[in-house]
Amino acid sequence: MCIIEIKNLSFSYQKQKVLEKINLCVEEGDFLAIIGPNGGGKSTLLKLILGINPVKEGSIKIFGEKPHKNLQKIGYVPQNTNVNTDFPIKVIEVVLMGHIGTKRPLFGYAEEEKRCALGALAQVGMEKFANEKIGSLSGGQRQRVMIARALCAHPKVLILDEPTASIDVDGQKQIYELLKELNSYITIIVVSHDLSFIMQYASTVVHINKTLSFHGLTQESFAKNSINQCTNKFCEVNLFQNLKTTQGDSDA
Repeated sequence: MCIIEIKNLSFSYQKQKVLEKINLCVEEGDFLAIIGPNGGGKSTLLKLILGINPVKEGSIKIFGEKPHKNLQKIGYVPQNTNVNTDFPIKVIEVVLMGHIGTKRPLFGYAEEEKRCALGALAQVGMEKFANEKIGSLSGGQRQRVMIARALCAHPKVLILDEPTASIDVDGQKQIYELLKELNSYITIIVVSHDLSFIMQYASTVVHINKTLSFHGLTQESFAKNSINQCTNKFCEVNLFQNLKTTQGDSDA
């Protein structure tokens, strides 16, 4: 089932075209990796899906409807989760912000919402940190908390923009292991530059550099390419040229 359907999507900032004629179907249960060079339009695509930027050319449908009608079904973890380490807010309070749409301003959060927040923390292995200050956590721990916050809305799709940026190797692996577990019941979409990591976990991959230059299964495609040997700026270009050649061979 195609739960996010993008057709002929183009987008420009002023007169600069950032995305051109993007066609993409995200299926239910997918773990989709969106990769490509800086400035290639990956984050812009997320903003269009989330309704942050208006769709002017082409269309996006989420569960068969315009994005604003089903945004509550999408959880979002932004790229920059750095916080002021001196700001006195607890982990549980950060997670409760996932209920911001239902919060009663004068009376705070309901017990049911608090239980949900604790349950979300348990899902990401952070329940014992519920009463710790968010600024006292490591980068990887804070990212888990932000994922828990997104889970509080009970999303059917979880979108993450560079979830392991500025996190050490062990932390990166833990985040992707967590996302793989969540993928058993949530569709996952991740924008990432961590090619050697993301390709071990994603089921499909999209390469975007203004246009969508490749969309296929990671296991089949990357088994034929030396993804772990990508150590220079030319590797990605060569890799995806090989992928397109391989895709063309397989379609023949």
